[in-house]
Amino acid sequence: MHDRFLRACRREPTDVTPVWFMRQAGRYMAEYRELRKKYTLLEICKTPELALEVTLQPLRLGMDAAILFADILLPLEPMGAPFEFAKGEGPVIHEPVRDRAGIERLRVFEPEEGLGYVLDAVRLIRKELDGKTPLIGFAGAPFTMASYLVEGGKSSDYRLTKQLMWSDPEAWSALMGKISEVVRRLLRAQVAAGAQAVQLFDSWVGSLSIDDYREHVQPHVRHILRDLEATGVPVIHFGTNTGALLEAQRDAGGTVIGVDWRTPLDKAWQRIGYDRAVQGNLDPLLLCAPRAVAERRARAVLAEAGGRAGHIFNLGHGIIPETPVDTVKAVIDLVHSVPRASLQQGESSR
Repeated sequence: MHDRFLRACRREPTDVTPVWFMRQAGRYMAEYRELRKKYTLLEICKTPELALEVTLQPLRLGMDAAILFADILLPLEPMGAPFEFAKGEGPVIHEPVRDRAGIERLRVFEPEEGLGYVLDAVRLIRKELDGKTPLIGFAGAPFTMASYLVEGGKSSDYRLTKQLMWSDPEAWSALMGKISEVVRRLLRAQVAAGAQAVQLFDSWVGSLSIDDYREHVQPHVRHILRDLEATGVPVIHFGTNTGALLEAQRDAGGTVIGVDWRTPLDKAWQRIGYDRAVQGNLDPLLLCAPRAVAERRARAVLAEAGGRAGHIFNLGHGIIPETPVDTVKAVIDLVHSVPRASLQQGESSR
């Protein structure tokens, strides 16, 4: 198998730096846009054969790993919080959860029962890719999931979420406890179905202070990640705007820590510790810059990693729909053109 990605997750030497991109399957690709003319996002997610097709689409560009095509909000429906993707608005939760009664109504379910189609997709993709490209499974982290549930959709300030967290910490803990157990079970089930690594996405956790993270979020994330680490597969812990939280994220768990573009990769790795692999951290909008600029900045990320074993090249968040496919391919080729050995000068002094 082409295992460069898995080797880097384990901090083992690789010939070049492995690369994959968050949201590497999606609207920037013409093939995906054609499918979306026929099917909704949820229809693709709930049809394993379509999820397989979309997961495979970007691999022609040379990524070192595939990531399951799904959505972090899929667990909400079997928990008892149905939602839809409203045109131009994103996800809309029909009945937001904002009090103890709403929290008590949420169900903790078994993945095969509530999300069997996701696990079927994992099995199909693994069968198709086996011996070729590693498969990453994923789920949304508790704070990000709770934010969607409480706010009823996207939010600019997470006011309602923080009000619940501060005004009724016992209710907040109950909500986070239910979500974290659902996520733990889902990631465990993805590993059992064939995922060779998993990533926990905490897209909105950067809105918190370090004190709030440690008190109200970290114990629940630790519940998930420490259990997943016991499976032996690489566990990627990712959040955005988390420069102030890196040490606390590390302490919560994960064998690979994702770093967004706001913190230089070398400084972030020093803070995290070299006993963990790191993933990142090109600004996703640089893929929309002139190609020479994107390539120069990609080289800078590689230089910051210094050729140290355990770096997976990625973006600091997901590819945006306006991204030119040719630039994605050019950056992948650039990363693969630089031998790790050529980056290792001065590594011992880092």
